[in-house]
Amino acid sequence: MSDLCSLTIADAAPLLARRELSPVELTRAFLDRIAAVGPQVDAYVCVTAERALEDARRAEAEIAAGGYKGPLHGIPIALKDIYDTAGIATTCHSHLHVNRIPERDARAAALLREAGTVLLGKLATHEFAFGGPAWDLPFPPARNPWNREHFTGGSSSGSGAAVAAGLAMGTLGSDTAGSIRMPAFFCGITGLKPTYGRVSRRGVAPLAWSLDHCGPMTWTARDSALMLQAIAGHDPADPGSADRAVPDYDAALTGDVAGLRIGLIRHFYERDAEADGEVRAAMDEAAAAFAGLGARVEEVELSSLHDFHACCMVILLTEALAVHERDLRATPEKYGAIVRDRLMLASLLTGLDYVQALRLRRRLAAEVERALGRFDLLMTAGGYSGAPRLQQISKFYLLEKPLLTTPFDVTGSPTLAVCTGFTAAGLPVGMQLVGRAFDEATVLRAGDAYERATGWRRQRPALAAAA
Repeated sequence: MSDLCSLTIADAAPLLARRELSPVELTRAFLDRIAAVGPQVDAYVCVTAERALEDARRAEAEIAAGGYKGPLHGIPIALKDIYDTAGIATTCHSHLHVNRIPERDARAAALLREAGTVLLGKLATHEFAFGGPAWDLPFPPARNPWNREHFTGGSSSGSGAAVAAGLAMGTLGSDTAGSIRMPAFFCGITGLKPTYGRVSRRGVAPLAWSLDHCGPMTWTARDSALMLQAIAGHDPADPGSADRAVPDYDAALTGDVAGLRIGLIRHFYERDAEADGEVRAAMDEAAAAFAGLGARVEEVELSSLHDFHACCMVILLTEALAVHERDLRATPEKYGAIVRDRLMLASLLTGLDYVQALRLRRRLAAEVERALGRFDLLMTAGGYSGAPRLQQISKFYLLEKPLLTTPFDVTGSPTLAVCTGFTAAGLPVGMQLVGRAFDEATVLRAGDAYERATGWRRQRPALAAAA
């Protein structure tokens, strides 16, 4: 069971294609592992075992009949519980929607189903991808597989925990202020926030329309490339969707980054706000690793991290209140305290605040665009330390210290979170790789090359069934 659940998508796909591994066998291994160790991390709010076995049997029959669809055919995956799933509850981890059962799949969920994936279930999130970790909601918060007393990051908390714990081969998360990349950082996995508009958000509960991104969370950059291939593309029904050609992401992963120009944004995590010594050392080692692979790494200066973060927070809070105003007025008691209080805080913002934030956003986006004229990629830390303890996360932690992830929600740039090592306490840390608009291929190529050159993908959290 453990061996099968430690396979990457890229490892398993050729075995499934050659019928050396059965989708049913693989799915049963994951269902058994979810039953054995899943309660330790609370990654799932709903396990769809019957649906999973049905999907797996269908995939097995299709492959046996010569109808292999590609590298996701027969792969067990799970979805953050803000993605609509036909006939399966999509609760947004909230009492408000605890009995909501959609009639249609979200566009990204439908595309994964068309690619032949096996749906294991729905994953914990923060309420409406906004408020958490919290204990006044229908389900408990997800816990970090490296140390269950510690934070997973939010809001794609269950998505990060499930991949790290070997409870799904790939998951989908969403990212408005860092909700794919923060769980990737704290859980030691790979998470991709694609360019704004690259992946349809139709059927995904909104938090802030102009900041929301959907993307894959996996064990490796190559696996993220395979998942992105299936879900990327134009959707006329999503007004934020971009009509841009989708390249072959897997083919771009050559392992060669020689000559790539990388701008290191050191001041974000050393001067604007201070990361701990272990994160700074890991960033120095990552920069040296890229230099050793033939890339050219130079420092680059942008506006203060505080400017990016304030811009993101004003837009996010204002748009989130617009999403929830009607329900908040009608049934405030159905919201958890964290979301309710954050939305109440948002009501203090004015139209002037929002417009000024939009003006600042344009300036900051142009600044990053100019930097990416000089460099092929930018890199910076993904967080300040290993995961804090769950009980240390305050209601307004989003406002206490600028998040290192928010700049690239403001700009909409494709950004990959990659593990760069572990603290002395055994908790993961990581970096962000940032590319030009719609150039996920270069971001993934760099992340894949780094993962191949380092040993971090060989370390998994230890979870014993008897614990």
